[in-house]
Amino acid sequence: MVFSWVKSSWSKVRSILHSTRSALTGRIKTLFGKNVDESFIEELEEILYEADLGVAIIQDLIVEVRALLKKDPKTTVEEILSTLEKKLVQEISHLQFNLQENHDGPTVILIVGANGSGKTTSIAKLSHGFLQQGKTVLVAAADTFRAAAQEQLGVWANRLDIPMIHSAPQADPAAVAYDAICAAKARGIDVLLIDTAGRLENKRNLLNELEKINRSCHKALEGAPHEVLLLLDATVGQNGIEQARAFHAATPVTGLVLTKIDGSAKGGVVMAIQKDLSLPVKFVGTGETLEELSPFDPKEFVHLMFFESEET
Repeated sequence: MVFSWVKSSWSKVRSILHSTRSALTGRIKTLFGKNVDESFIEELEEILYEADLGVAIIQDLIVEVRALLKKDPKTTVEEILSTLEKKLVQEISHLQFNLQENHDGPTVILIVGANGSGKTTSIAKLSHGFLQQGKTVLVAAADTFRAAAQEQLGVWANRLDIPMIHSAPQADPAAVAYDAICAAKARGIDVLLIDTAGRLENKRNLLNELEKINRSCHKALEGAPHEVLLLLDATVGQNGIEQARAFHAATPVTGLVLTKIDGSAKGGVVMAIQKDLSLPVKFVGTGETLEELSPFDPKEFVHLMFFESEET
């Protein structure tokens, strides 16, 4: 089963993707009128690279465009764009974008990501979203290595009027996770969000710690964690993929939350990350307020990369 997440307004997403759309469609349109030859294909490929779509996706897109132009050299701009849109959606259509719900007890969601990726703020946004659904929420501060992390999460917990499980600095993060699940079960909590450390400077310690937390969650509640959401800063582009691989090696990630989606022409990285990691983007963060976290809609997102929204 999945949560019926109330989809927030995509007005900010539409605005952000305007730059990507302008760069893609505007430059692609300038190609038409030229001879449809190898130089045409090379220029189109360059445009797609500049949108940060990534090598794997671009290679597939170029194959599609070649086939289309071979079939009809008089193919229009709109037909090219529609073909690109359709292919991009196909590239990630096998992924599960909905957030899984555990109906037999608390839904345990482990939040992982590098320090500075926006974990604490995203936990607050997720908590707000669940509260809007009428769910009860508990947060756990399992990043025990940074006192500031617990303090920041505590501020949000107080603001949202939700309980928080925490421990003394340098305590065992796995023990905090275990205690939090036990508390969630005892209190009849619907959703438990567990914050974790993101110390990428020592990947071995990170891997060991996350593996231990994962085992501790399963020990406290069979099937937990039900989601492992990896926070990635979208502004780092392709470099975020290496970060993701490090975390995915430590604990199987079920989905991505892309934070700091900005107004550059690099919206394609959202697609590239999903293709390269075979992991779905489940949420996109577009700002600092609690409402600026939207469940990812692959069809709408891709459409907005190439075409204006029909909404006013």
